[in-house]
Amino acid sequence: MKFTMDMPAGVITPGEFQTAAAIREMAVAMEAAGVDACYLTDHPAPSAEWLHANGHDALDPFTTFGFVAAATTKLMMHTNILVMAYRNPFLTAKAAATLQVLSGGRLILGTGAGYQKVEFEALGVDFHKRGKLFDEALETIREAWAGGAVVRQGMNFNAVGNEPRPSLPNPPPIWIGGGSGKAIERAALRGDGWSPFFAAPTMTAANQESGIHSVEQLGEEIKRVHEMRSAAGRTGAYDVAIGARAKLVCGSSESAEKYCDAVRDIAAAGVTWAMVELPHPSRAAWLENVQWFGENVIAKL
Repeated sequence: MKFTMDMPAGVITPGEFQTAAAIREMAVAMEAAGVDACYLTDHPAPSAEWLHANGHDALDPFTTFGFVAAATTKLMMHTNILVMAYRNPFLTAKAAATLQVLSGGRLILGTGAGYQKVEFEALGVDFHKRGKLFDEALETIREAWAGGAVVRQGMNFNAVGNEPRPSLPNPPPIWIGGGSGKAIERAALRGDGWSPFFAAPTMTAANQESGIHSVEQLGEEIKRVHEMRSAAGRTGAYDVAIGARAKLVCGSSESAEKYCDAVRDIAAAGVTWAMVELPHPSRAAWLENVQWFGENVIAKL
């Protein structure tokens, strides 16, 4: 099992998390603890009502990950998730390729269709076309990374022989987020990994509906993903990332044991990456929690 950990760089959190020194210190701490990757979300213009009620955001992932890459040597960087329809696919391809080259191949491009209609509207993107835009972006970005001229007519662009660079002999894996039927199909047929989530009462109604409700259901869906891939002739490495279904109380050996058992349960269901979010009442407390997690969870698993 590998671990990808939330970097508490949300702009709504206390300011001590949003400095260059803070990003460097947190990245180094995760790498020292044995964490395999850190992740950031993507909310350029979230709803203020949603944000202040129970929402979340983060510093821009590509910019922040440039700091992370410079401060570390092994820690991977995971966008969780990048809403593909928010950006022209050539801009996404350029940013991701640049980070992949400068980090020495440490990017995981976690992607999703998005769900916040008012954010789409603020960015000038048709919410109802997000699925088609998502699929178009996946195809275009892979073509841009492959090198050479791109000739493609998109819904909002027209490439007539444009040549994006740098090309990537080792492109980052693309994970597809979401638990709806369409998201699962997209993850199986277009992705290099799947990143679902367990439903929670604090989520929107739509996210609760598309979320995973049990480890048993998760195992069934993972099996279905692999069956779809096999039927389509898709081979090669494939990852599944989700958080363990157990509350983790840092500092408690009993909680650590229960959490490790929960990680073993999702591993048995076919999960390869466990997503982790640690309490961060302050940067000092979060750094202590990261060290504790490395010693009491990662070391044991």
